[in-house]
Amino acid sequence: MNGSGRSSTVRVYATTDPRLGPVEIGAHARRVETLGYDGLHVSETVHDPFLLALQALQATSRIVVRTSVALAFVRSPVLTAYTAWDLARLSGGRFQLGLGSQIRQNVEDRYGMPWSEPAARMREYVQVIRAAFATFRSGRLVPFEGDHYRFTRMQPYFNPFDGTPAPPDPKIFLGGVGPRMCRLAGEVADGYIGHPTNSGPRSLAVDTLPALAAGARAAGRSRDDLEVVAGVQVVTGAADADLRRERDRQRRQFAFLYSTPAYRGALDHAGLGHLQAPLARMVREDSWTGLADVVTDDVLAELLPTARYSELAGVLAARVGGLVDGITLAPPADPADDPQFTHVLERLRRTTAQESR
Repeated sequence: MNGSGRSSTVRVYATTDPRLGPVEIGAHARRVETLGYDGLHVSETVHDPFLLALQALQATSRIVVRTSVALAFVRSPVLTAYTAWDLARLSGGRFQLGLGSQIRQNVEDRYGMPWSEPAARMREYVQVIRAAFATFRSGRLVPFEGDHYRFTRMQPYFNPFDGTPAPPDPKIFLGGVGPRMCRLAGEVADGYIGHPTNSGPRSLAVDTLPALAAGARAAGRSRDDLEVVAGVQVVTGAADADLRRERDRQRRQFAFLYSTPAYRGALDHAGLGHLQAPLARMVREDSWTGLADVVTDDVLAELLPTARYSELAGVLAARVGGLVDGITLAPPADPADDPQFTHVLERLRRTTAQESR
């Protein structure tokens, strides 16, 4: 399932509730593996994503565990390389490093770190990590000097190289919404993780995929060298009553996401750009009166696929089939629904594989 239309199967990655901590993540990861997912995405929200990844890797034996996304600019690239290298060795190569930039206000005011133009800085961040991986693998310094970062010193005492075989370097994925970050992912990353606000079919076809392809061409690569994962959000459940409850739950999350000006593009593609201002006001004032009048069922259905479990695989295939190589899909809130959801994953792979041929 990819931009070239060649035969493949879609990879399905489970998401993690942002509040899920290191005590609970192991059980969640085991459940995800049992359900039949290909991997698990762990976010950086209120817990350290590398600590969560460590716990998830130790609790499983098959699935990929990927940070989605760890914040790059709040930590040293070499420190990130050390951590990713160790997690890859611990897991036999099942760890993958997903990175993102975050917005300026959070980097400066929440983390107390300096800000600079994100695409240029992220390019160097990835280059330093790859230089560090080469250094760890060979035992010899592979230096890098740029405008934002320099990596020119690695004494043998500090080099994890020990002469034993190591798994392949952890794959590096970039998350992003804007065209410059998407183009950069096409140039320097092994994969790209879409945000829920730019993972709809029109945003993918018009904005994201062309930027990724342009970046790949600039680096002498093709789109097929990149794994593209859509950040799908859905309204789903076993029955219509479950759908109604899920719609009500999703309205506030929808308002929070699309109140951000950077994410207005998806609203514009759907002819809903006029909603951004009232949503921003609601979030700013913490006033949710009339939310259902702004985020109606029709608005939700326009941007969030809506389907019962029995229909979900076909709905998702029709939405992103042939466009991406993987999707994120949250497991059921109620584990009692897991037997039905296992069949959703099986049908989703079959349906999207057929869709991409």
